[in-house]
Amino acid sequence: MAAQVQITVGRRKESVARVRLVPGTGNVTINGRTMDEYFGRETSKMILIEPLKLVDQLGKVDVLVTANGGGLSGQAGAIRH
Repeated sequence: MAAQVQITVGRRKESVARVRLVPGTGNVTINGRTMDEYFGRETSKMILIEPLKLVDQLGKVDVLVTANGGGLSGQAGAIRH
């Protein structure tokens, strides 16, 4: 049986994020870079991780994101949506 992949789009302000959730080890990749490389602020990282904690999926899925438009704060919010 093939692994289940969830694909969705989130928007906030002028930012658009296309997000894929795949079974994995918890890696978060945004535009080909790690979450730590892409977002310098801890607040932005916390915004991304919070929904995964809420549904107990932190460390169980890999998050692959393509984000564009707006600023980093808007992109973080779009990814969260």
